[in-house]
Amino acid sequence: MSAHRAKRPITLIAAAAALSVAASAALAQDKTFELKLSHWVPPTHPLQKAMEEWGASIEKASNGTIKSKVFPSQQLGKAFDHYDMARDGIADLTYVNPGYQPGRFPIISAGELPFLVGDAKGGIRAIDAWYRKYAPSEMKDVKYCFSFILDPLTWHSSKKKIVVPADIKGMKVRPSQATVAAWVTLLGGTNVQASATEVRDVMEKGVAEAVTFPWGSVPLLGVDKVTKYHMDAPLHTVTFQWLMSPRTYAAMSAAQKKVIDDHCTTEWAGKFADPWADFEHAGLAKVKAEPGHEVYTITDAQLDEWKKSAEPLEKQWTDNVRKAGGDPDAIMKELKQLLAQYKAAY
Repeated sequence: MSAHRAKRPITLIAAAAALSVAASAALAQDKTFELKLSHWVPPTHPLQKAMEEWGASIEKASNGTIKSKVFPSQQLGKAFDHYDMARDGIADLTYVNPGYQPGRFPIISAGELPFLVGDAKGGIRAIDAWYRKYAPSEMKDVKYCFSFILDPLTWHSSKKKIVVPADIKGMKVRPSQATVAAWVTLLGGTNVQASATEVRDVMEKGVAEAVTFPWGSVPLLGVDKVTKYHMDAPLHTVTFQWLMSPRTYAAMSAAQKKVIDDHCTTEWAGKFADPWADFEHAGLAKVKAEPGHEVYTITDAQLDEWKKSAEPLEKQWTDNVRKAGGDPDAIMKELKQLLAQYKAAY
C-alpha cells in the first residue's frame, strides 16, 4: 500500500512533464516567418504606413512568430507583375491592380466602371464584401486577403482642357486601369501604358498628354509638374487587392493561419485603405492652391455626355463575364445592392 502511494506523485510529475513537453512542442511548431510585403509606390505613399501597421498587428497577434518587412517602389518586381509575384512566392503579400492586366480578371473589373462608385470609404467595404464570393475562383492562384478602392479619379491634362468626351479624340492618354483604356479607345484616343509612378515621366516626354488620376497622388507623384488642367468631377475608381502567396499560407500552423485570416477581413480592408482615401480626397484643395493650375467643373449636361459615352463599357464587361462563365446580371445586382447598403453608389 505504501509503495503504491509513493508511486502516485512520480506518475503525476511524469504526466505534468509530458504535458509541458507537448506544449513546448506545439509552440516550437509555430516556426517564425519573415514576410516580404511588396508594393510599387514610393515609401512616402500612405500605403507604406498601412502595410507597416497591418504587419505590426499580425506580429503582435502571432506572439512574434510572423514578422514582416515592406518593400516599396517595385524593389521586388514591376507593378504589372505583382499578382504573379504572390502566386510564385517572390513576395509573401503583394499590392495588385487587376486593371493592369486587361481581360485576366473580368469580374473584379466591374469596380472599374465609370459612374458606379461615388464614395471611397463605403466603396472599399462594398467592393470587398462583394468580391469575397468570387475571388476564390477568379484569383485562384493566390490566397485572397482583401480588396479596396481609390477615391474617385478624374482627368488631368497638360495641353488642353478636357470638358466633353469628344475632347479625347486624337489624344494620348495614360489610363488608370483596363476599363478606362477601353473607354479611351471608344472615344478615339490612344492609350499609353505606364504604372502610376511612371506617369510624370511619360507626360514630361510628351508620350502622354492626359491621365485619369486621384487628387492626392497628383502632387505626391509629381504629376502637378506636367499637368495644368484638372476636371473637378469624380469619374471612376480603381480596385486593388492585397494578396498572399498560397505557399507561405500553407506552411503556417493552424494558429498562424487564423491570425492571417483575422487580418484578411472587410473590416481590415477599411482600416488599411481609409487613410489613403482621406489623403487622396485632401489633394483637391492642394492642387487648387498651386499656382498655374486650372481646376474646373463641368455642367450637368456635360456630365450626362460622359455617362452616355461610358454605356458601352458595361456591355463589354457583361460580355467578358459571360465568356468566363459568370452570370453578369446577378453579379452586378449584388454589387449595386452592397454599394447602396454602404451608401457608396454614384
